[in-house]
Amino acid sequence: MESKSTDELTNEIMMATDIIDYLKENEENLLTVSLCEHPNMLLLDKNLRKTDIIQGSLLERTYVYKIFAGKKMPSRDTLIAIAFGLHLSDSETQRLLKISGNRELYARDKRDSLILFALHQKQTIFEVNELLDEYHFAALP
Repeated sequence: MESKSTDELTNEIMMATDIIDYLKENEENLLTVSLCEHPNMLLLDKNLRKTDIIQGSLLERTYVYKIFAGKKMPSRDTLIAIAFGLHLSDSETQRLLKISGNRELYARDKRDSLILFALHQKQTIFEVNELLDEYHFAALP
C-alpha cells in the first residue's frame, strides 16, 4: 500500500463519520513512535553507535545520551545535527522533525534550503556549517 500524503489524510478526517474507522483504515500512515524511540530505531537500522552520532553531530556526549534516553527534548537545530550524525537522508530528517513536533525543513526558507541541500548531498555537519556560515546563518549546534 502506498503512503498517503498529509493532505489526503486531512481530507479523509474531514469526510470521516467515525474516527475509529479512520484510524483502522490509516494505521500504516499514522505516526506511532515517540521521539525517544525513533532515533534509537534509526541507530539500529543504520548499524551505528551513539559515539558515531556524537562525532557526526558535534553534540556533547551526555546530552546525546539524555536525548536517546528520552530525558531531554532537543531543539529543532539539535535534531538536525543528530540527523547529520545519523547520516539521514532529507526525507528521513523530515520524518524525525515531524515525529518531534518540530517544523519540517522548508525549501522556501533560505537556511532550511541550505540544510536540505547538504542532507541531499550527504555532506557532514562541518560542511553544512561552512555553507551556513558562508551565507551568514547560524551554525548547527
